[in-house]
Amino acid sequence: MIKNFDDLFSAVRQRKAQKIAIAVPEETGIIQLVKRSMEDGLGEFILVGDEQRIRQLLSDEGLDWSKFEIHNRPDHREAAEKAVNLVVEKQASVLMKGELHTSTFLKAILDKDKGLRTGNLISQITVCEKMEDVGLLMITDCAMNIVPTLEEKKQIIENAVELALKLGYAKPRVAVLSAVEVVNPAIPDTLDAAVLSKMADRGQIKNAFVDGPFALDNAVSVAAAKQKKIGGEVAGRADIILVPNLQVGNPIHKALTFLAEKKVAASVMGARAPIVMLSRADSIDTKLRSIALATHIS
Repeated sequence: MIKNFDDLFSAVRQRKAQKIAIAVPEETGIIQLVKRSMEDGLGEFILVGDEQRIRQLLSDEGLDWSKFEIHNRPDHREAAEKAVNLVVEKQASVLMKGELHTSTFLKAILDKDKGLRTGNLISQITVCEKMEDVGLLMITDCAMNIVPTLEEKKQIIENAVELALKLGYAKPRVAVLSAVEVVNPAIPDTLDAAVLSKMADRGQIKNAFVDGPFALDNAVSVAAAKQKKIGGEVAGRADIILVPNLQVGNPIHKALTFLAEKKVAASVMGARAPIVMLSRADSIDTKLRSIALATHIS
């Protein structure tokens, strides 16, 4: 089981280097990230975009462009499609977004004929180290799905469980988050939490303990759960937190990063291969952890 980010980096370095296809790596920060990733043994890169621009950026960072596989696709749409195709054809194991619009990138991923769709919802997962326990905490969805339906929440849980299993968690504990820890018909998220818990009991969500609703404190703190007399397998020991919507998840992600200054990584799941979609505001360490996470589960 991957217990912390040191474990993650160690596991990645012990396996054969995975290839990462980047669509439009035409920005100095991305090339610097490529350089650091290679120095840290996190993977090898295939670069898709304006070849002349990419060569210049590599040279500016002291890298020999002739040692890189570069596909000349100056048009961003074509670059995204080519990067996706490299993953489809198994010439790369991980797909990564570069300096192009997210909509262009996702359109190539979601193409019914040539993309990476599996039929499942695609969702984002924020990963950090636990505070009270050994292990990683996965929070989802903090970036993509705005107001997920009950069925979409089920799929978001399944994507997070898939990630947890690949990280070595035999049966991860999923806390369905709300503002309170009791079912209240005036708060629809608590009703969804109760239904999702029962769906797991009936085998409709597999390979995980699912319980809720939980408030954030009693989802992650054993002491808080005991104080409120909340029992069960998940209480205070969640491995995965399902947030009710983007307006909750996105601030949690940013609070972890900018207020708590926690080490975080992020992964996009639900496609046929891991996807790295990073914000320009992310630190280089966050980006390196995200690349390590993607290459480990590929």
